[in-house]
This record gives sequence, structure tokens and C-alpha cells, in this order.
Amino acid sequence: MEMETQHPGFWDDQERAQKTMRQINELKEMIEPWEALEAEIAENIELAQLLKEEGQADSPDAESLAGLTRELQDRYEKLEIRSILTDESDRLPCFLHINSGAGGTEADDWASMLMRMYVRWAERQNYKVELLDVQEGSEAGISSAQLRIEGFMAYGYLKAESGVHRLVRISPYDSNARRHTSFASVFASPEVDENIEIDMGVKDKDWRIDTFRASGKGGQKVNKTSSAVRVVHFPTNTIVSCQNERSFHQNRDLAFQIMRSRLYAIELEKRKKAADIVEASKSDVNFGSQIRSYVMQPYQLVRDERTEIKVSDVHAVLDGDLDEFIEGYLKSKLREKAANKQ
Repeated sequence: MEMETQHPGFWDDQERAQKTMRQINELKEMIEPWEALEAEIAENIELAQLLKEEGQADSPDAESLAGLTRELQDRYEKLEIRSILTDESDRLPCFLHINSGAGGTEADDWASMLMRMYVRWAERQNYKVELLDVQEGSEAGISSAQLRIEGFMAYGYLKAESGVHRLVRISPYDSNARRHTSFASVFASPEVDENIEIDMGVKDKDWRIDTFRASGKGGQKVNKTSSAVRVVHFPTNTIVSCQNERSFHQNRDLAFQIMRSRLYAIELEKRKKAADIVEASKSDVNFGSQIRSYVMQPYQLVRDERTEIKVSDVHAVLDGDLDEFIEGYLKSKLREKAANKQ
């Protein structure tokens, strides 16, 4: 493919050339880390054999080698997780939908905390993050938000986050300083292009377009025209709102792009006969349906209900340190896949 880029006229077809370059970069991201790991393992094996031959098994060099081996093991496990993200959709950019649930103002605040957590996580991965739509809460926080996250395996990783998230803390909005439990839902869907056929249904029967005035922060222009768009898909009870762009047509096009993404994610799960994403989107956003609990009082603990992974540093997790949970979930899927083969 790289040789192809050197041919005269390669850039005459800009769209095709850019697609080829994206494929090259994706392949490099998959292959080069394995090649680097293999080379370092070979060097460590040679050093280990040399130390053994010289009778230096207890030397400082041997201790240093042991530390390097543990680092290589960690890198191997991360790459192993990547190897199970083989679906074409895993490599796509991701739309992340966050909605507050049971808990009133406290739930709205919790939804805004989750939005910040995912933005911080994406920044740690050097991903590009774009806020497409946000609906402010009645008193604080947000009632909903939609993010577009672009980067290597963005959807592959973030699909592990679809579900209900539960927060337990002393509410800053309670004058009696009582402990409150609140909920918010997260739904990840891959960004799909027009080449992928999606059954959108029949106009006027299966979906509806509403227009309204944009709300929230945005200056004087934000409320002057009814440029914001809400699209409702009746068969799946899916609702998408968009008010980020200046014009009605831009918001409508973006809303339909997001709608296609969500319907595609649902269809993917139907094909695989797995209900993780679909059920997460349909679950009641309240007690008993959560995939993860974040407890800040009376003790501090984040617990994933699917993998039973526990982390005591709640603030680090809320600051975007999610890799242990995401990788733990994907590892569990790897184990399930291996068990099914047996």
C-alpha cells in the first residue's frame, strides 16, 4: 500500500488517496507495536541467557531485567486486548450519548461529571473530542450530551462503557448533607458512512423531525432562530437532538448522521445475538440496572458489576483513569470467546 502511494497520479483521486492513507495508518498502529515488542523480548532473552551463563542470576542487572519483563508483560496484555477488536466498526470514530436518570438535580450533576470523565479519558488517549449537543439541567449539570470521539479504536474501547452508571455521595445540593444515589446512562455507537446501508424506515411513519430554538450557553445568536433539530425514530424509540451547528440544515444532517450511527449499533448487536448495547439503551436508568457503581461516601470505591474490578481512588477514575475497567471488560469478552470455542 505504501508503494502505491508513490505512483504518479496517486493524489489525483483525493477521496481514494485519503482512504488509503487512513488504512495504512491503521495497519501501522496494529502492526508496529507488535514488531517493537517482539524485538525487545528477543533482546531480553539474549540478556537473560548471558546473565545465566555468567552466573549473575542475583545481580542488579538481573533485577533490572525482571522489571523490564513485567513492563513487557503489561504491554503484551494491552496489545492482546487490541487483537480482539476485530470488527470493522471497532476502528470507527464513536458517538457517546450521556443522559441523566433517576435523581433529579443530583443526576444532572452526575451526568456532567461523567461527560468530563470521558473527555479526560479521551484526552489521555490523544483522541479528538467534539461536543455535538448538550442540554442543560434545570438547576445544575446537564440532562443530556452527545460527544464525537475520534481516534484509534475509539468505538472498540468505548463500547465497553455502554450502560447505567450509579453514583453514591453526600449531595452538595442537600442542605441536610444526606447521602444520595443517582444514575446516568451512557451509550456508545460507531460513526458510519453512507456506504453502509441502514434501515431508517419510512418517512412520516417511522420517524419525525422537530425544530426548536437552541438553548444554553452560546451568546446572543443562540435563541434567535429555530435552528435546533430533534429526530425521533419510532420503531426503536431513539431520539437524537442537535443544536451545535448554526443552521437548521447543518443540525439536521448531523442529527441524521448520529441517528444512523445509533441504529447501526443496535443492528450490530442483533446480528451478534448479544444484548449488551441494546439492553443498556433500553434499561431503566435506576437502581439494579447499573454496570458500574461510584461510591464517594461512606467509603470510596468504584466497582464494575460485570467484571467485579474494584478501584479505591474514585477521583482518579472520575479524572479519566478508566483503562483498568475498559480493558478488564474486554478481557472478560476474550475469555468468553475462548470458552465458547472449547
